[in-house]
Amino acid sequence: MSEVLSMESMAHLHKTLSFLQDLFESVGIPEDQRLERMEVVKNLLDMITAEEEDKRTRLLESIALHRKQLDSLCFELNVEHFKEEEGLTMLQLEKDLGIQLEVRLKQKEDRMHELKRLQEQDQAFCEVLHTSPYSMDRGSVPSLEELDQFRGYLATLAETKACRQEEFISAKKQILLLMEELDYTSDTSAVKDILCEDEDISDLSLEKLAALHDLLHQLEVLRAENEIVCEELYSQIQNFWDKLQVPYEEREALAKLMTGSMLKRRKVLQSEADRLEELKIKNLKKVIETVREELALYWEKCFYSQEQREAFAPYYVENYSETLLQLHDAEVVQLKHYYEVHRELFESVHKWKENWKLFLEFERKASDPRRFTNRGGNLLKEEKQRAKLQKTFLKLEEELKAQIELWEHKYSKDFVVNGQKFMEYVMEQWEMHRLEKEKAKQERHLKKNQQIEVEMFYGSTSGIPSKKEGSGSKITGKVLKSYWNIGSLGQKMLNTSQGEHNRTIDLNNGYSQPTLLQRSFQIHSVASTYSEFVQEFSEVSKSDDNSETLNSTSIES
Repeated sequence: MSEVLSMESMAHLHKTLSFLQDLFESVGIPEDQRLERMEVVKNLLDMITAEEEDKRTRLLESIALHRKQLDSLCFELNVEHFKEEEGLTMLQLEKDLGIQLEVRLKQKEDRMHELKRLQEQDQAFCEVLHTSPYSMDRGSVPSLEELDQFRGYLATLAETKACRQEEFISAKKQILLLMEELDYTSDTSAVKDILCEDEDISDLSLEKLAALHDLLHQLEVLRAENEIVCEELYSQIQNFWDKLQVPYEEREALAKLMTGSMLKRRKVLQSEADRLEELKIKNLKKVIETVREELALYWEKCFYSQEQREAFAPYYVENYSETLLQLHDAEVVQLKHYYEVHRELFESVHKWKENWKLFLEFERKASDPRRFTNRGGNLLKEEKQRAKLQKTFLKLEEELKAQIELWEHKYSKDFVVNGQKFMEYVMEQWEMHRLEKEKAKQERHLKKNQQIEVEMFYGSTSGIPSKKEGSGSKITGKVLKSYWNIGSLGQKMLNTSQGEHNRTIDLNNGYSQPTLLQRSFQIHSVASTYSEFVQEFSEVSKSDDNSETLNSTSIES
């Protein structure tokens, strides 16, 4: 296309020059004037050529400038450099470069605007949170990745601000509640500044939050101290109430005054404690006697012996004074602590004693002949209770023995009950029980022998039972000989005690019954059913008849 246009232009130029030459000849223009006019045409062509040359030069300069600016922008924006298409004219190339340059300039402007916006947000966070500005070169164009990282950092700051603001509001509410509860006032400007802050907080620095938490901690400690003091005062008041036997109505009156702030409640309690303290001084004798009752109760709980009780001499002093009351209070506090430390062991011993009393009650019932005349299955029910108690008593005795061994090993001293080692105390109880049964047996046989002597002297009565007596009268005159096997400790004690007491014992002015004590002392197990119990009772009754017959023969001889 350009070649055709060039050929057409050249043809038109030759045609125009030929036409001018013919025109000059037909008009008769001289040669010198022809040359002048042709020189004008030549100059005109030269001027056109120069202008076009200048345009091409400027176009090349523009292309070079666009290329340079575009390369610089691509480097700043961290993007790929523009790739020029091949075969483009200078004008087209200059146009493409201009368009691409505008695109890159717009990108740079957008990034710088976004950077400015993010920096403004960062500055706002820095003022509230007291943090350092985000590290980024303010003179350079940020990359897209850098802008994303900046946005992520600002999102973290926003979360931090929200958390600190929530923490600040929560702590402030707690502080206000505690200050109201404690009637607390502060003159420091820092506290006033903190409490005057509204929800749109302008300072959420770590230092300010730390100061806020310090104030909250101080108030919580103050409240805890006041609570402890109030609890101690109330405990002291309750102690006074019990010692002074204050009526219930007066106690209720104090509860009505326990309203308002903690400081007010503390003042009320302190006033009541002071009043009761004065009343206590006026009623020292009554108070000391009440404390002595409490002391005696803990002596019982701790199984103190008479010697241990007498060791506390102030208990027996009759000269009542404040010092005497203090000594009693100190002794009660010490005993309470001692009891609480060893409560489990003391309760186990108490449980053993209760079971021992129940066992003795069953033994008493077993020696009562009237138990066989009861109706309604009471005897069978009693035997089941005895069997149940036998199992629990044996287990309790073994557990208690193990507990005491551990206690004695831990504290390197003997565990005593009523002034003696507990195991010795248990053996003593079994021995006393055995002796009481031997004594009861001796008394029965003594009474029987005395009756035989009276019958021999005045004449015997008929041994044939009347109709009214029935078949049960013989049974009721006998004593049940079935004893209870309670644990290895009781069996061992009875076996060791048997040899010592199988000798003559004088009762009722020296009356001797050696044959009765020489009978073997054996503990039988409780019958599992009523029929077995009756069968065992019958065998024991026959054994008693034979023994009584032998004793009667011995007396007659």
